Amino acid sequence: MPKMKTHRGAAKRFKKTATGKIVLRHAYKSHILEKKSPKRKRNLRKSAIMHKTDAKRLERLIVYMK
Repeated sequence: MPKMKTHRGAAKRFKKTATGKIVLRHAYKSHILEKKSPKRKRNLRKSAIMHKTDAKRLERLIVYMK
């Protein structure tokens, strides 16, 4: 069976932690920032851990990532 290929788009957007969880960046932080409150923008800066049910689907895309 051939090797699976890593989905490069997903590889650029997500990272795996040492424990195997998937880290992502928040959406809605690139434009139309004037109407968003400073608190909301500040919270969007932080990275988040993907929910385990969504992470299952993503596992196939980033198979070989560490």
